[in-house]
Amino acid sequence: MAVLVMLSAALLLGLFLPSSMANNVLLGNEKLFADEFLTEEGYKFIMRKSDCNLALIDPNDQQLWATNTNDDGQNCFARMQTDGNLVIFNDERNGVWESRTHGPEGKYILVLQRDGHVVIYSSPVWTIPNDEPTNRKIAMATKN
Repeated sequence: MAVLVMLSAALLLGLFLPSSMANNVLLGNEKLFADEFLTEEGYKFIMRKSDCNLALIDPNDQQLWATNTNDDGQNCFARMQTDGNLVIFNDERNGVWESRTHGPEGKYILVLQRDGHVVIYSSPVWTIPNDEPTNRKIAMATKN
């Protein structure tokens, strides 16, 4: 029964959420290449080609945050690793920045939220009622 409810919720979310919803998520092992970005409600989380910076841009095109990895390479890419660490690699495949969020191997997801926050999620830490299993997929975070 619980599986049916979860599948129904996932189907409904897929039908009613805008197609841009998938553009705000980076799953484990996925990459943002140079000039690619996540977007949500006018915010952009972009991997800049020109200076190897990963930056968060607000709807008014103002930079809110950046990795400050200027001149650390060209054609860099950001990778959400399966250990929960977000890492920027330069064109020589050297790591030039990391989020320092590495943990045990598992399923991690980076989400650019509607409020402009960029958050890395993993397994639930707490749930109620406490007899519910914690190994369910997150229905709200889908990617086409």
